[in-house]
Amino acid sequence: MNRFLISAAHRSSGKTVVSAGLATALTRRGHKVSTFKKGPDYIDPMWLGLACGQPCWNLDFFTMGRDEIRECFVRQSAGADVVLIEGNKGLFDGLDVEGGDSNAALAKLLNIPVVLVIDVTGMTRGIAPLLSGYIAFDPDVRIAGVVLNRVAGPRQEHKLRAAIDRYTDLTVLGAIPRSEELHIEERHLGLVTSAEHDRADIWLDSVAKTVDAAVDIEALLGLTDGFTEKMLVEPVKKKQTVDLRVGIARDKAFGFYYPDDLAAFSRAGAELVPFDTLNDQQLPDVDGLFIGGGFPEQFMDQLSANKRMLESVRKFIEEGGPAYAECGGLMYLCRSMRLSDAVVELVGVIPADVVMEDRPVGRGYMVCTSTAAHPWPNVARAAPQSYRFHEFHYSRLMNLSDSSETVFEVNRGYGIDGKIDGYVCHNLLATYAHQRQVCDNPWVDRFVEFVRGCH
Repeated sequence: MNRFLISAAHRSSGKTVVSAGLATALTRRGHKVSTFKKGPDYIDPMWLGLACGQPCWNLDFFTMGRDEIRECFVRQSAGADVVLIEGNKGLFDGLDVEGGDSNAALAKLLNIPVVLVIDVTGMTRGIAPLLSGYIAFDPDVRIAGVVLNRVAGPRQEHKLRAAIDRYTDLTVLGAIPRSEELHIEERHLGLVTSAEHDRADIWLDSVAKTVDAAVDIEALLGLTDGFTEKMLVEPVKKKQTVDLRVGIARDKAFGFYYPDDLAAFSRAGAELVPFDTLNDQQLPDVDGLFIGGGFPEQFMDQLSANKRMLESVRKFIEEGGPAYAECGGLMYLCRSMRLSDAVVELVGVIPADVVMEDRPVGRGYMVCTSTAAHPWPNVARAAPQSYRFHEFHYSRLMNLSDSSETVFEVNRGYGIDGKIDGYVCHNLLATYAHQRQVCDNPWVDRFVEFVRGCH
């Protein structure tokens, strides 16, 4: 099995382009490729999943224990002959000054080598001290080789290769030319999702051909081969008999879902039934509702114009239908949304108005403490407990009544107003927090049990 982690010196170095290009090229060569993404991220995994035709899994030190990370990695790597992890930020970046949550720490935990992607814009001989520093900073991190990205031309490539050969022992695995065709459009939360990209397959095809031509894939496989460490993992929890149908918003506006969360619904006895908030006229026949995150602000006119769906969602919740909404889902359930000078009406079950800002309102990891008002089983009845979430939003809620009931006290992060998160009404819980189905927070099991208890 070939296993490697793709990292960089800093964010926006082109890791996703290289990762998606390699995953596509390797799949086309007949390899079975499994992909992972370090950290909390929905968008990069969409591209990696599209590249290899199967879900990309997240590995995150903040929400997962080390054994949980290892177990997920081993379980989801089973049967693959190439395993690729896309890092986040730079190789040694993280919250912990000791580096315990960095890409380097993940590489050491999983005993895999690193491929460094270096944005060489404006760089020649200076690449040598940069790479020498990375090699010396933590000798326990095995750097298998380097991919030069955004190379201006043959002259720069020659100088870069000469410096690396003269001052380091690293192998240059490839040099990818600077090209606008390789660029993925970015917006405030990162890259545009593959679901929104009108030419996603065409773009991946172009990237795969470029990466295949520019990177010595045989050399890459030769330097990352032979890592066959095995680990016993617990059997997957036996699935319950399916007795519930939970509607899930799956369209261009809402698509931020983790594959392990979705799989947990099935194990808990709930069938996920997708619906389209942009085009469907009403909800399917379901027992519960889950509206995840996404970019509703990019489609607010179309969402607002679909009056029949707005009314269907409003009626379901106001009549006591159990529902859970995260971030974009919370925004969709509010009275209105404002982006610049444009204002539209939305579902209206949350008595607040959404305003889109130019700068992040809440972005990064969250720590929240539950209160007795939490409606779900094993949360409401338990003593106050600390939970680890994450949030990504440029929106804020305005005009929310002071009497509104919430279920989380925010200890780190922003949530609704820097102090509270988790609005509840009827049988709805709506948060800015993104949850993950992990040992310390089996939220899917609790939500499904709540839905079951409402019927």
